[in-house]
Order: sequence, then C-alpha cells, then structure tokens
Amino acid sequence: MSDFIQRLSEFMKAKSINDNQLTIAAGLSNGLIGKAKSNGKALSVSNIEKVLNAFPDLSAQWLMTGKGEMLKTKCTSQHISDISTPVVACKGTENLRYSQNNYGQNIPTRPRIPIDAAAGSLSIALESVSENDCEWLPVIPTLPDYDFTITARGDSMKPFIESGDELACRFIKESSFIQWGRTYVLDTVQGVVVKRVFNGHNAVICKSNNDNFPDFEIPKEDILHIALVVGLLRQF
Repeated sequence: MSDFIQRLSEFMKAKSINDNQLTIAAGLSNGLIGKAKSNGKALSVSNIEKVLNAFPDLSAQWLMTGKGEMLKTKCTSQHISDISTPVVACKGTENLRYSQNNYGQNIPTRPRIPIDAAAGSLSIALESVSENDCEWLPVIPTLPDYDFTITARGDSMKPFIESGDELACRFIKESSFIQWGRTYVLDTVQGVVVKRVFNGHNAVICKSNNDNFPDFEIPKEDILHIALVVGLLRQF
C-alpha cells in the first residue's frame, strides 16, 4: 500500500468514515477507494482535489507528503456536497438584515433558528413572529449564500454532521428544485429535522448518515418548509 493511501486511510479512521462514506462526501466514482487500496496507488489529482474540497480541515501537505499535521485548523467552515450533483443556483437571499457593530458600521446578518423550535419556525423568511426567538449573527463569508443557520444536535447525521455543527441553510421555494439524496432541514408539523431526503409516493423518506438510526417517512402535506444544507461551521 502506498504512503498516500496509508495516510488517507489514517484520516478516514480518525473521521470514523468508511470507503462508501468518503466516496459520497467527495463525489468519487463507486469502488475507486477500494481499487486504490488494492492496487496501492494514489488517486488522480482531480480526485485528490475532490477529497480536499469535501474535507477542508484535511491538510493537503500532510496527505501528499506526510509533513506537518493531519488537520489544518481548530475551526473550519465547509461546503456540503453529499452527492456529486451541484447545488441549485440561487444568487442572493431575501432573508437579510443589517446590524450595527461597535464601530457604527452596518453588517449583514442571518438568523440562527433553534433546532428545538416549534413547528413553523422556518417561516421566519416570511417575517413570522418566530423571528423574535432567533439570534441574528453576522454572515459567514466563506460559505455559499444562505438564509439562516441552525445548530445540529445528536449523532444521527455523523460522521458528516456532528452535534454542535452550525449548519448554513438555503430555502427551497419550489419542489422541482429538490435534489433527492442531499441533506435538508425540514420544518414539519412535528418540528424541525435534519436528514437526507428521498422521494416517496406521497411522502418524503428521511435517512440518517448513521446506520444506527432507522429511516422514516414524513407525509408531504406535513412539511411546511424545506431548506438545503449548503455548508457548515465546526469548532474543534
């Protein structure tokens, strides 16, 4: 096994992810990681870039040469790419507010919505009274355009989403824009959930990344709002 593959395997072990999970996160071809391990060869430059883009805390220098530390920083933001299809283009958002900092400057902010908020809380985009329950935080410039953030809780979406991650989300206003298989925040009559979603007959099938959590369905008429998770901020 090449030194590159050994280091990649070490990183996967540290992240508690398997070949399939890495393949999905980086948008690689099925079986590519297994073949690389069997042949003892490094990945192509383009595939290495995909891995580094999917895991921005992974040091490229360490992965390629073994020099330095495995992880680059103690705090990182990243784009979410559960599958290889791109995020639907949606320039700008309507959910914008400006706040003054200590120097009297106006800075753009977005709301942070409590994940344990009551059903209908995501209607803050429609200037709902739920707005008063939210913090308004400065926009994170390294992430794609987003409408709000929400803090993940629990282990159901590990290893890609950890409890405590700040998820940046963008509203989907038309069902035709839903990319099945990606991670969404669903505002339902029972409250807010974060899951990978798939199309059922009259329901949305919700799947966790953690195999210890079973799939379940939510009737489509019970879904009040839906937002795509486009990135996250993680503290180490």
